[in-house]
Amino acid sequence: MQTGIHPTVHKNAKVICSCGKVHEIAGTQEETRVEICSDCHPFYTGKVKIVDTAGRIDKFKARVAAAGK
Repeated sequence: MQTGIHPTVHKNAKVICSCGKVHEIAGTQEETRVEICSDCHPFYTGKVKIVDTAGRIDKFKARVAAAGK
Protein backbone atom coordinates (compact mmCIF):
# COMPACT_ATOMS: atom_id res chain seq x y z
CA MET A 1 0.00 0.00 0.00
CA GLN A 2 1.35 3.45 -0.89
CA THR A 3 2.09 5.92 1.85
CA GLY A 4 1.44 9.65 1.75
CA ILE A 5 -1.43 9.55 -0.79
CA HIS A 6 -4.32 10.09 1.62
CA PRO A 7 -5.53 13.60 2.48
CA THR A 8 -5.28 14.97 5.99
CA VAL A 9 -8.49 14.55 8.01
CA HIS A 10 -9.46 17.53 10.16
CA LYS A 11 -11.51 16.46 13.19
CA ASN A 12 -13.09 19.89 13.72
CA ALA A 13 -13.77 21.01 10.15
CA LYS A 14 -16.47 23.67 9.83
CA VAL A 15 -19.40 23.80 7.43
CA ILE A 16 -20.69 27.37 7.24
CA CYS A 17 -24.14 28.01 5.80
CA SER A 18 -25.24 31.29 4.21
CA CYS A 19 -27.84 31.61 7.00
CA GLY A 20 -24.99 31.84 9.53
CA LYS A 21 -25.24 28.39 11.10
CA VAL A 22 -21.92 26.60 11.67
CA HIS A 23 -21.71 22.80 11.88
CA GLU A 24 -18.57 20.98 12.98
CA ILE A 25 -17.75 17.76 11.16
CA ALA A 26 -14.73 15.66 10.27
CA GLY A 27 -13.52 16.41 6.77
CA THR A 28 -10.58 16.86 4.47
CA GLN A 29 -11.05 20.64 4.20
CA GLU A 30 -10.83 22.92 7.23
CA GLU A 31 -13.77 25.07 6.09
CA THR A 32 -16.61 24.52 3.63
CA ARG A 33 -19.28 27.08 2.70
CA VAL A 34 -22.75 25.96 1.60
CA GLU A 35 -25.85 27.86 0.43
CA ILE A 36 -28.43 25.90 2.40
CA CYS A 37 -28.45 23.61 5.43
CA SER A 38 -30.97 21.62 7.44
CA ASP A 39 -31.74 24.66 9.61
CA CYS A 40 -32.86 26.85 6.70
CA HIS A 41 -34.05 24.32 4.07
CA PRO A 42 -37.82 24.68 3.45
CA PHE A 43 -38.39 20.91 3.61
CA TYR A 44 -37.03 20.71 7.16
CA THR A 45 -38.42 24.01 8.44
CA GLY A 46 -41.96 23.45 7.12
CA LYS A 47 -41.99 26.80 5.33
CA VAL A 48 -42.59 25.44 1.84
CA LYS A 49 -43.77 28.04 -0.66
CA ILE A 50 -45.67 26.92 -3.73
CA VAL A 51 -45.41 29.42 -6.55
CA ASP A 52 -48.21 29.05 -9.10
CA THR A 53 -47.43 31.46 -11.90
CA ALA A 54 -50.37 32.18 -14.20
CA GLY A 55 -52.49 29.29 -12.90
CA ARG A 56 -50.30 26.52 -14.31
CA ILE A 57 -51.56 23.96 -11.80
CA ASP A 58 -55.19 24.70 -12.69
CA LYS A 59 -54.40 24.44 -16.40
CA PHE A 60 -52.73 21.10 -15.87
CA LYS A 61 -55.64 19.73 -13.85
CA ALA A 62 -58.06 20.88 -16.57
CA ARG A 63 -56.01 19.06 -19.25
CA VAL A 64 -55.92 15.88 -17.18
CA ALA A 65 -59.67 16.04 -16.58
CA ALA A 66 -60.33 16.63 -20.29
CA ALA A 67 -58.06 13.76 -21.31
CA GLY A 68 -59.85 11.41 -18.90
CA LYS A 69 -63.24 11.96 -20.57
